[in-house]
Amino acid sequence: MSAQDQAGEPRRSIFITGGASGIGRATARYFAERGWFVGIADVNNAGMEDTLGLIEGGYKYAHKLDVRDRAAWDVALEAFATAAGGRIDVMVNNAGIGTGGPLAELETDEIDRCLDINLRGVLYGAQAVYPYLQKTAPGSCLVNIASAAGITGGSGMSVYSATKFAVRGIAESLDAEWAPEEIKVCSICPSFIETPLLDGTGNRHSNEPVRKRVRAAGLEITPVEEVAETIWNAVHGDGLHYLVGKTARQLNFTKRWMPGRIRKQQRNAASLLGK
Repeated sequence: MSAQDQAGEPRRSIFITGGASGIGRATARYFAERGWFVGIADVNNAGMEDTLGLIEGGYKYAHKLDVRDRAAWDVALEAFATAAGGRIDVMVNNAGIGTGGPLAELETDEIDRCLDINLRGVLYGAQAVYPYLQKTAPGSCLVNIASAAGITGGSGMSVYSATKFAVRGIAESLDAEWAPEEIKVCSICPSFIETPLLDGTGNRHSNEPVRKRVRAAGLEITPVEEVAETIWNAVHGDGLHYLVGKTARQLNFTKRWMPGRIRKQQRNAASLLGK
């Protein structure tokens, strides 16, 4: 029997990859606080336990999942659907990694790992969750986490930008493909968000944290809760691409109306970095 809310209606459920920290954790907490049955997936068991510990009540579930494994997706979603009473209303393709640095300096395994997690994982997730979203439509939704790096590319961001441009494209394609079945699809495009990714260096050849470079450039770091709120609004709205943060909105505006200016800015930034 499906878990029910206080009004006797089936409790809606959401499955979130990358739920051990950052955007995934904030989204899990946001939806749980509003009465949803929340499922999270990650390769980090300890991080998932920490996330579940921040959620009050019993409507929560965690499953270890490597998004690069297509067969594992079917196992994870079936297990969550069973725990949630037989339904999945929303799936958030959030799992991702950051890879940066000059393309000529990236190792093959760095490129492959970023492509596999950020892109292949999103396609596998969408394919696997499709039959579940069919059953709960209308009102079901696939949310893909893209990035401001999917709005315009910049120096040292070729691989990461490629994946995030693709994630936006996947959302646009599936928005059309699944429209006859009333399954909503959208992308979320955050700029720099307060998550553990900012504490990494982006690639193995750099010792400088991303956070330091962001602050040196005078860019804002947006609270992760704003992303969670945007995902909530997307699930309950009818948009296609949602921007989060001042930088993302400025990039989107400039790319659309002043493409020559954004190109010049990116080239100047690359020159300042000596690339």
